[in-house]
Amino acid sequence: MKKVLTFVALATVTFTSFAQSLSYNDLGVLFSKDDNYGTARFEAMSGAFGALGGDVSATGINPAGGAVAINNKFSITLNNRNTDYSSSYYGNNTAFQDDYFNISQAGGILSFDTAYNSDWNRFAFTFNYRMKKDFDGYYSVQGNSGALFYPEHFSDNSATPTQFDRSIDQYAESSTSGQTSVFNVGFSAVHQNKLFVGASLNFHDLRYHQTAYLNEINDDVDGNILDIAEVEDIIYDGSGFSLSFGFIYKFDQNLRLGLAYETPTWYQEIVEDYANRLTMDGVSNLDLETYDDTFIADLYVYKFKSPSRLTASGAYIFGKDGLISVDYTYKDYKNIKYRDPGFEQENSNFTNNYRGTHALNIGAEWRFDKMRVRAGYHYEKDPNLLAGGNTNKDNVRGFSAGLGYNFGNVKFDLGYTNSENKEFYSLYNNGDVVLDNNTSRISGTLTFNL
Repeated sequence: MKKVLTFVALATVTFTSFAQSLSYNDLGVLFSKDDNYGTARFEAMSGAFGALGGDVSATGINPAGGAVAINNKFSITLNNRNTDYSSSYYGNNTAFQDDYFNISQAGGILSFDTAYNSDWNRFAFTFNYRMKKDFDGYYSVQGNSGALFYPEHFSDNSATPTQFDRSIDQYAESSTSGQTSVFNVGFSAVHQNKLFVGASLNFHDLRYHQTAYLNEINDDVDGNILDIAEVEDIIYDGSGFSLSFGFIYKFDQNLRLGLAYETPTWYQEIVEDYANRLTMDGVSNLDLETYDDTFIADLYVYKFKSPSRLTASGAYIFGKDGLISVDYTYKDYKNIKYRDPGFEQENSNFTNNYRGTHALNIGAEWRFDKMRVRAGYHYEKDPNLLAGGNTNKDNVRGFSAGLGYNFGNVKFDLGYTNSENKEFYSLYNNGDVVLDNNTSRISGTLTFNL
């Protein structure tokens, strides 16, 4: 990583810094992910709304869906996310939990019938804010890889470092916070109550903060011990934009098909702020002074492009009784690109080590008078060909369920989603930290028909 290499080049010591913070390839994938936050109805059906429309969050998949709504509406969603982590590191397992509460969605649809005798029956303006991904999380590992980052203690009073070349114990932890979010504004219209078309302009924001800590304890042949602690602190801030286009065609009262395309997201400026502190204490009969050094890098600014997204959708409506909907989404992570000099290796890695991904979302809803019962399933391939030996264990899969009640001009919906996957991180060796994630979300939405 460029920030770590800068630290190594400028520091006055002869050891190599650890790099627990994510690589630029890892960051590129992380900033391109979308966890399908939305209204509780949207989440309860696993986000399979590309051919349905009508819901405020559906316009984030296919902007043509705004004109499906025949009334003005406004929705706001509160969301609670809970993740159970289990980390594995050289035979040692550690379990912990993270809980996060937020406003995950707020937006509306303004729907208008045309005032003239025209084949264009209705048009709609839409606006919506939603979270794409939240980064709040924590994990820690402890064990012994047998390797070490710091085989020597460097003293200002001596030109020859003191050697400590055997690993005794290693402890590492990582704490992250922040989120990516998007605010979209769109326009849609319907022709002869069959063809729905729409477009939207999407404004993206990201903030990611990670604090990584490493404690390494080594000794020498005489049993003298070196206790090392290193902290990396890094913040990324950025903003960008994308465009979305789509259509829905209603063949009859039952069958609908949809197709939507979102351009790459162009982040015109990502600002990276990095700091590192390293301390060394010799616990031995050697006369070693404590080493303490802090490095603060200059702000690093660069441009970034995430992959585009293509979604094909189908839905079948069982009259007034219920519906089933399916979305298929393709994103090619080979097309991620850093748009500045100095990222040639990272861009080559995207081309050679990453792939296009397929995501399948299935949702269903059944109606009992004013009550709605919903369920869904989602599956998404991981883009990294190298992670976990490409075993597909890092793919995301899960289910969803929910309830809704129509009070008339006010609707209240509850949604539950659950997903699980593995993540692979590298500390001393490639993929030596394995993280099992089990994430559940509960969302509640109030929708007001105006």
